Amino acid sequence: MIDSHLHLWTVDTFVTGGVRPYSWLGPQHGALFRSFGEDEARETLEAAGVRGAVLVQADDTVADTEAMLGVAARNPWVLGVVGWIRLESPAEAAEQLARFAAQAVFKGVRHLVHDDPRSDFLDLPAVRESLAGVARLGLAFDVPDAFPRHLGAVVRLARDLPELTVVLDHLGKPPLAESLAMDSWRADFRSLGREPNTVAKLSGLHLPGVEYTPETLRPLFESAVEAFGPERLMIGGDWPVSTLGAPYGRTLDVLLELVSSLSPSEQDAVLEGTAIRTYGLAPLANS
Repeated sequence: MIDSHLHLWTVDTFVTGGVRPYSWLGPQHGALFRSFGEDEARETLEAAGVRGAVLVQADDTVADTEAMLGVAARNPWVLGVVGWIRLESPAEAAEQLARFAAQAVFKGVRHLVHDDPRSDFLDLPAVRESLAGVARLGLAFDVPDAFPRHLGAVVRLARDLPELTVVLDHLGKPPLAESLAMDSWRADFRSLGREPNTVAKLSGLHLPGVEYTPETLRPLFESAVEAFGPERLMIGGDWPVSTLGAPYGRTLDVLLELVSSLSPSEQDAVLEGTAIRTYGLAPLANS
């Protein structure tokens, strides 16, 4: 399989320019509050039999994107990079896109919308202009943790920019333990699935108040298959964030058990095919 969602970061005790990188990450995150680098990632993937991964931004900074591109240049297991650009500034975004997209491994863009104080971020005209530029280059746009503030906006974005491939990370973080909130998530999630330019990731499903087992997650999996079909679903481990809920191997085992209910061709799509097509990855030779 290809892991479509993996993070790296370096926790630097020195503050540059008055801003600490990865400001969302702190001692309250326990074992997550340390550096996770390329060697540890490679060893983790190899131990789980994963053939390659897509690195995804974890900080709304150019430095984070440049660091991932550097890792990709040194490591053939990095198949793609989803980085950050300043979407609210079209001129700056265009310059950054031109610079990053010159490297073939740069495959998409993401912004931490769940941490952004602007609830209308995805509807801003400047952001839409920048995302039109992302689409022209054939790059994807990932949206993390969309529910509840942004999931409706993701539907509008996909509908208004049909040429843009919109990737919903972590199934939008469905509130599985809250029945009323789930009704709202389900409605928006189905609406998003009706837009043909959308893809969803089976990732980041260590949810509050929910035991991480195939049985508890099966309703989400079935909803995803119904809304998107296997050809628009891809699997992701969300390492190292997922280690707060379970070791990497266990995280994948639960997802793989769910995927095993699909036909062989559908499994191939979820495990590799969708990621290859969505991000324009070079197909891997069979080992």
